[in-house]
Amino acid sequence: MNAQTLPGLFISHGSPMLALDPEQVGPALHRLGSNLPKPEAIIVMSAHWESQALEVSTSTRPETWHDFRGFPPALYEIRYPAAGAPQLAEEILKRFAEAGLAAHANSTRPRDHGVWMPLLHMYPDADIPVIEISLPIHMNADDIYKIGQVLSPLREQQILLIGSGSITHNLAELSWQADADVPVWASTFRNSVVNKLTHQDYDAVLDWPSLPYVQRNHPSLEHFAPLFFAMGTGNRFNVVHSSFSMGSLGMDIYRFD
Repeated sequence: MNAQTLPGLFISHGSPMLALDPEQVGPALHRLGSNLPKPEAIIVMSAHWESQALEVSTSTRPETWHDFRGFPPALYEIRYPAAGAPQLAEEILKRFAEAGLAAHANSTRPRDHGVWMPLLHMYPDADIPVIEISLPIHMNADDIYKIGQVLSPLREQQILLIGSGSITHNLAELSWQADADVPVWASTFRNSVVNKLTHQDYDAVLDWPSLPYVQRNHPSLEHFAPLFFAMGTGNRFNVVHSSFSMGSLGMDIYRFD
């Protein structure tokens, strides 16, 4: 079978409870997984693997890591036993080296919920190899965008590239009311990002300090930064899904071709 070019994705992975209570985004992820050609492998940059240097998981079968506390016991019983892909990981490291990006192999890192939670809905059989790459905390937006550009050719080998974070992520301002309104600062930020991406003004998004209400939506940047990675994977932008959870928690999914 000929390899088919897959998109790059940005997925807002939300609360760990998404695994038990899919809300609107779980079915959207399931549809996305069903509609795409089945990947040969999946590469994920997660907001939950911040590191000093760029790292690549080379594990044969990483453990499922429940990197959160205080949730129902059923959540801690979930496993996502997809294999790793050490050979592909070595190819990724080689591509980084050729692009002048210093990167390191990590054979012990378990798989955090930024990886397994969306994949649980997209590919519940866990039968596709998954590699996680880290989010280097000292890199700027342009550097993270470059990581996506370097890996973008892998899309032509039927490899799915995912940045897993959240379009808005201020946990201190979440609402616990079922019918909470979306605050203006959250919707304005989200709409501004989408408008800029729709008009292919990637530079304006990479210049993130100029975005409206950015500090309120992202008191720290780790959940926004995987978007820069996804942007690097393709120049054509589409919104796959858009919704808010708990008032201000954006659950958008974006596609880059």
